[in-house]
Amino acid sequence: MFTGLVEGQGTVTDLRNEPAGVRLTIVPDENCFPVRDVSVGDSVSVSGCCLTVIALPDQAMEFQAGEETLSKTSLSGFRSGTRVNLERALAAGDRLGGHFVQGHVDGIGTVDRILPSDEWVDIWFRTDASLTALMVPKGSVAVDGVSLTVVDVDDDRFSVALIPHTLQVTTLGQRHPGDVVNIEPDILGKYVAAFMERTQAP
Repeated sequence: MFTGLVEGQGTVTDLRNEPAGVRLTIVPDENCFPVRDVSVGDSVSVSGCCLTVIALPDQAMEFQAGEETLSKTSLSGFRSGTRVNLERALAAGDRLGGHFVQGHVDGIGTVDRILPSDEWVDIWFRTDASLTALMVPKGSVAVDGVSLTVVDVDDDRFSVALIPHTLQVTTLGQRHPGDVVNIEPDILGKYVAAFMERTQAP
């Protein structure tokens, strides 16, 4: 479980194909959490995807991503040099400043429009209608692992407003129209949708 409050960024430095997926190496930035504070077996959100640390070579972290993850997230497009958002799992007793983020990405979206507004930036993301159906204005959504508040929702797109701090400390400040992002609607919306579907079934 995560909060969507990104701790810092990192860089993908190596990707290797494996029979069941890929093995990737990520080096956190100096102002991110230190690798010495991570253990093999820990869960880390990598741009919104919950991955397990399998090795800690030097100042890097290694992860494995299987076919299911690659088919539903932006990880399939990662290359050496790709910048990612990083967050360690929520510890019991920590402040919950964002919202409950599972790191179970439901699908991808693309940056549709970027609208600067003074120091703020409004971004529209286009995604599948099955995901926007789980969103409401003023509700929460995780985009590339970043906890955000939904501003508006259409049939197949939604918008968020990013403050200067978010633009500076996450990869969202580096996005351009057409870029692919990971989308995880709020878990509350998923449960409500599942409950309504079951109770309305004949």
